[in-house]
Amino acid sequence: MAVTFVDRVVLNLSAGAGGHGVASVKREKFKPLGGPDGGNGGRGGSVILRVDPSATTLLDYHRHPHRKAGNGAPGAGDERNGADGGDLVLPVPEGTVVKDRSGHIIVDLVGMGTEHVIAAGGRGGLGNKALASARRKAPGFALLGEPGEEIEVILELKSLADVALIGFPSAGKSSLVSVLSAARPKIADYPFTTLVPNLGVVTAGSSRFTVADVPGLIPGAHEGKGLGLEFLRHVERCSVLVHVIDCATLEPGRDPMSDLDVIENELSLYVPDADLGGRPLSERTRIVVLNKADVPEARELAEMVRPDLEARGLEVFVVSAVAHLGLRELTFAMARHVDAARKEVGEIVPKRAVLRPRSVDDRGFTVTKENGPDGVFFRVTGDRPVRWVRQTDFSNDEAVGYLADRLGRLGVEEELFKVGAVAGDTVVIGATDDAVVFDWEPTLQAGAELLGSRGTDLRLSEASRPTRDEKREAQRDRYAARAATQEELEAERRAGLWQLRDGDTEADKDDDA
Repeated sequence: MAVTFVDRVVLNLSAGAGGHGVASVKREKFKPLGGPDGGNGGRGGSVILRVDPSATTLLDYHRHPHRKAGNGAPGAGDERNGADGGDLVLPVPEGTVVKDRSGHIIVDLVGMGTEHVIAAGGRGGLGNKALASARRKAPGFALLGEPGEEIEVILELKSLADVALIGFPSAGKSSLVSVLSAARPKIADYPFTTLVPNLGVVTAGSSRFTVADVPGLIPGAHEGKGLGLEFLRHVERCSVLVHVIDCATLEPGRDPMSDLDVIENELSLYVPDADLGGRPLSERTRIVVLNKADVPEARELAEMVRPDLEARGLEVFVVSAVAHLGLRELTFAMARHVDAARKEVGEIVPKRAVLRPRSVDDRGFTVTKENGPDGVFFRVTGDRPVRWVRQTDFSNDEAVGYLADRLGRLGVEEELFKVGAVAGDTVVIGATDDAVVFDWEPTLQAGAELLGSRGTDLRLSEASRPTRDEKREAQRDRYAARAATQEELEAERRAGLWQLRDGDTEADKDDDA
């Protein structure tokens, strides 16, 4: 049989990677030494979960569990930035709970239009135009785009209903929903006819509430027997639980009292998510409905067990979904309990965004000394160092030197000295599964230093381009120095310190000078 309803899926989500920046030099006729003009890479697309009223199931994600957002485009010359990657918006039903693989709740999506960025796109790399500064006028490198986040999450759909109808299979729960509301669930005379929760909106006077028809429960449901755990989660959000008991069943060993005890035991053994703030199911308001009172034997049995149930402190109603018997009293009783539960909860106030500034002495990274298979090494962790490493092109010496400068300004080198690192020690930047390993040398110098200061070009330096007046002054100084040298030589010759060689002339003397 084809699957038509899914309320739990495992999704593998990947955000888009940022585009690489580009290193480019402006080349235009009649404009020599145009300088850097490389553009920045575009931002990678993010994966966003959004509550959509048109979404009723997670079936589409069951069929296609791998989703990826668009990558950012790389930059280009002439200061052209790359396009941002498109965000991937995944519509989910209201009441979807998002968990990580360990079961920790990431977010509870309640309220139409509510959205959550589950995987953020990577930042785009800066081009050499953005990296240029007063000290680094001609960068010969650009930053790489940052990879997007990858995450595996579990989506669980928990119906948002005020009242849950629970009981054994074929107890008449779907029939009851069909007569109390406009819902039209499948109804048949065999067990487990209902395979998916059915929601119906019920109006009682000025009250309006939602009723959920939960598939039948059997002994061991809290352990997953029958449809057990598959649909007990849909009861977690309900404030009122209605036990629908079949008084006309012909199965041996079953009666209204034993059916109630079995279901109550399953509710007490089921553990709801504590992070959602839900009370144990055994503490919810409960109503007992003795159904199928249109059958004479069933009505006699209902009237017989009613005093015993009321002695337990339960509110009991004898109804018939087929004959529409006792439905009005039941409807108003449910409305009364729902209104009381809503007043107890109070108005739901949207959570405010709390901004927590970083401490003044927080450098944003930590350096720890660890022991590995190859001996002692030092691990550097933190958002900025890890991001800088990811954006560095290690095939470019100037880019490596720029990374060393950034880490030095951040204080990583100073912290390594404090924890006992010496030259030649192994330093690891990042987590175990995605780290960069290198042998540490203090004050790392890149190969580009041999050609001058990092990020500079002598052709663009103001100090290496004299003005016209400076050129004329230098020429006059050279002429004056030459004249002074000739006069000194002539004075030495006249004093007899040296003489002309045989065959030399005064012109040859001047040439020698």
